[in-house]
Amino acid sequence: MDNPVRRPRSPGIKFLGTVLLAAALAVPLFMVYALVWDRQDQSRTARATITQGWGGPQTVTGPVLVIPYEENSVETTVTNGQEVRQVKRVTRNLYLSPKSHDVATGIEPERKKKSIYESVIYDASLSGKATFALPDDLARRGIDVANMKFDQAELHFGISDARGLQNDSRVVADGKTLTTKPGSGLMASGNSGFFSFVDWDGAGELNVDWSYGLRGSETLSLVPRGADTEWTVTSAWPHPSFSGSFLPATSDVRDDGFTATFAVSDLALGEDLLSRENPGPPIVGGPGMVMPAYDRGGGGPSMAASVGLVEPVDLYSQIDRSVKYGFLIIGFTFLAFLMFDIVAGASVSAPEYLLTGAGLVLFFVLLLAFAEVIGFAAAYAVASIAIIGLVTAYSAAVLKSWKRAKFIGALLVGLYALLFVLLSLEALSLLIGSVLLFFALAGTMYATRNVDWQGIGRTSPGID
Repeated sequence: MDNPVRRPRSPGIKFLGTVLLAAALAVPLFMVYALVWDRQDQSRTARATITQGWGGPQTVTGPVLVIPYEENSVETTVTNGQEVRQVKRVTRNLYLSPKSHDVATGIEPERKKKSIYESVIYDASLSGKATFALPDDLARRGIDVANMKFDQAELHFGISDARGLQNDSRVVADGKTLTTKPGSGLMASGNSGFFSFVDWDGAGELNVDWSYGLRGSETLSLVPRGADTEWTVTSAWPHPSFSGSFLPATSDVRDDGFTATFAVSDLALGEDLLSRENPGPPIVGGPGMVMPAYDRGGGGPSMAASVGLVEPVDLYSQIDRSVKYGFLIIGFTFLAFLMFDIVAGASVSAPEYLLTGAGLVLFFVLLLAFAEVIGFAAAYAVASIAIIGLVTAYSAAVLKSWKRAKFIGALLVGLYALLFVLLSLEALSLLIGSVLLFFALAGTMYATRNVDWQGIGRTSPGID
């Protein structure tokens, strides 16, 4: 008995099958995405290991004058069903911020590597001049100067990671050099830092000069305290990132470094010079960068200005974005194969679609592997050339024509070039992508305008 003749699939069935095959490639694409995330997590762990023992992202604040204050406190207890009120004498702290504070910071960056991973560490020299004075409206605040224990006053400096403190700290109050002691920082820095005992009777002004060296990595943040804070930062790092609740009033970013000046007033801070509250640490997001804190509340998160020593190109974020465009490359390549199949009569089987798709997915694995070693741009060139060559050569066998294979190769060159542009121009990526999809849809409509999608094996004269 003769074998039955296999009826060719209709164009509609071919189109549906191609869509399903493309959708199936979402699984390996998701696995590549997970691989990128895992490598990024390993990178963060490696950078943390690099900075261990040196100092992490630093948040500094102070000086703040901490003055013990005695006041009456009424406590209510229940004894034998009756409320009993007792007046006790308690000691609490008052926090006096400077009425003016000028801070100068110089940051010397250094790259430090471990295996293929790299982190930016720095040596910072900080110095400042602060002037303290009691507010004129203490009586309206219900504070009696006679109850303030000036003989027990302390100057507190906050540093989030005290491991980075060097042994050159210096504090001078009204011309007298004070001894610095470890611990007793400020809540804004996690109660880490150092302090000094200070002699002051509360009359007139107290002028404080201070300086210290600090080691850290990636970011340095300042929590401003006082009526008028000015922070000037200079560094040889050419790629600063400014974040937090305050941006620089002036900045000059050059190829050989940058200079930035922050100016913050007490009106912007929303804090009194003299307070019973000690604001907590700023909200941290990203790699040590502080986030804006608008809902202050009593003792809420502090507001801070942050300077980050960042790389101009985040390797893993670019690879992550490129993987998200994976369906763009796979979809256009499969569409070209489908047009040759339906319009030109070149038969492309499901395994051939899958093998081509596997090659396109492999591009992102190659990109990740090479980028960690030779950088993103060079890795992109190596991975794209390898996959374009592989898929073009395979297309010549699948489509039975080098002329058609060259069309596939030219298409991939255009797609990978376009993807590189999209990754470089993040702000215009949506516009460029949407315009590209419009022209792709228009071209597909034109090429298939005469196709009988329900017919079996009947197609219009093809392209060659």
